[in-house]
Amino acid sequence: MDQTGEIVEKPSLTEEQAIHLVERLYGFKVERLRPLNSYDDLNFHVIVDGDTSRPHGYTLKVTNGTDSMNEGWFWQVTDFHYDPRYSTAGVPGAMCHESGGRQDGSPGVWGDYLCDAPWALINSSVYAMRQIEPNPDFILWTGDDTPHVPNEELGQQVVINIIGNLTSLLKEVFPTKRVYAALGNHDYHPKNQLPPDGSDIYDAVAEFWRDWMDDDTASNVFKQGGYYAVSAAPHLRIVSVNTNLHYRSNLVTKDMEDPAGHFAWLDRVLSDAQTNSEMVFLVGHLPPGFFELKRSQYWMYPNFNERYNELVRKHSAVIAGQFFGHHHTDSFRVFYDDEGSAVSSMFLCPAVTPWKTTLPGISGFGANNPGVRLYKYDRQTLQIKDVVQYYTNLTEANLSGRPVWQEAYSLTGNFGLADGGTDSLHRLAASFTGPDASQFRRYHQYNTLSYDPTETCDTDCWVDHVCSIIAVGHDDYDVCVRDKITGGASESKQIRTVMMVLICLFTVLLTV
Repeated sequence: MDQTGEIVEKPSLTEEQAIHLVERLYGFKVERLRPLNSYDDLNFHVIVDGDTSRPHGYTLKVTNGTDSMNEGWFWQVTDFHYDPRYSTAGVPGAMCHESGGRQDGSPGVWGDYLCDAPWALINSSVYAMRQIEPNPDFILWTGDDTPHVPNEELGQQVVINIIGNLTSLLKEVFPTKRVYAALGNHDYHPKNQLPPDGSDIYDAVAEFWRDWMDDDTASNVFKQGGYYAVSAAPHLRIVSVNTNLHYRSNLVTKDMEDPAGHFAWLDRVLSDAQTNSEMVFLVGHLPPGFFELKRSQYWMYPNFNERYNELVRKHSAVIAGQFFGHHHTDSFRVFYDDEGSAVSSMFLCPAVTPWKTTLPGISGFGANNPGVRLYKYDRQTLQIKDVVQYYTNLTEANLSGRPVWQEAYSLTGNFGLADGGTDSLHRLAASFTGPDASQFRRYHQYNTLSYDPTETCDTDCWVDHVCSIIAVGHDDYDVCVRDKITGGASESKQIRTVMMVLICLFTVLLTV
């Protein structure tokens, strides 16, 4: 619908007309053309005959002519986990590393569910982003770039080289776009041990990302703690947080009150944003709260988890969105104030790596199909208008010889939400009334990007998902689990029931 209230239809153009348009406007001879999934516009992927400079082709974007200037798009990509030793001659159970020869069940060219991502898959994912939406306002890259291997198989320079190579890829594919990146717990050596002060890795990464930060102050802050804040638009500030400092696997920061002064800095940045009438996108890797695939599995030290949640509640009026990774799965979180009102929300983006987690006791298989995510947002209010999730079926990619990146779902289209705002996500979570609720079944299938569409989720599985979504604090999570397991009887109701029984018993004894 345009500003006059009239219904705006999607452009209508046949493939033959699109080919004619490309040849007439640009003088290209089209070798092949195919339509792409798109939202309000009509997009085509175009391969030009004889153009060796652009082997991956171009995107033809046909707008409806009445697009709102306030609507924009941005990408999020996370958890590449590039494994330089990936080999199709390797053994999946041994991370697809060299084994001396191919064998039955050996990994495919595009990856394996038991292994981290080969370069072919990573390269395909980034080029697919350009084919689907070549002109985003910016890109969020939320960390974890190295493989899940022991520290002795990596080393500081290997970690630096991997981050550098991925940075170069994003700059090559999106040379004019700014990427706002965050470190993951695997983006350090030794892994998880990100320090609260300067380091060689912080210095190297700051140089890689200097063009994107475009701010000496931000770069210098990053070198001291692995976090930074930059202005992305006159009223939008991107804040990249280093929550790896709060990871309970980080032994360096275990006994610190505020590692690298991170919380104090974040409090100041959010306060300044309110003073300057700015809104904030929080970008990070390690999220607060609990992992939806395993009961009571949390990442942050509890005191740090509470500090983060306090800051979100305190500054919810200026936080327009939170965008994290780490889980490899597709989920979201809703934050509530003391009165139970939803005040903020967080998107957890699925990974590019298909790697099956080795975490014991999880529900389901623990692997996922590779994914990349596109957000539609209002450039003025910064509200998330929609989320469009793309993925490739890894099994089919290996069988057919190439990945096909396709739309998995959109929040407004498949879930029927009005937008991707906190109120809408709160209502979506409230619709997850049981393991058989239609909205929950849909969510659960997309949680792994349809890795196994036949996988079911029993009551315990449902409890783990729902409580991780609506209870980001430790006490709230424990109450939620008890509440769901007892069929909805809250702790206070249980106490009142016991008290009523005791009163009745006491009355009986008095009358005897």
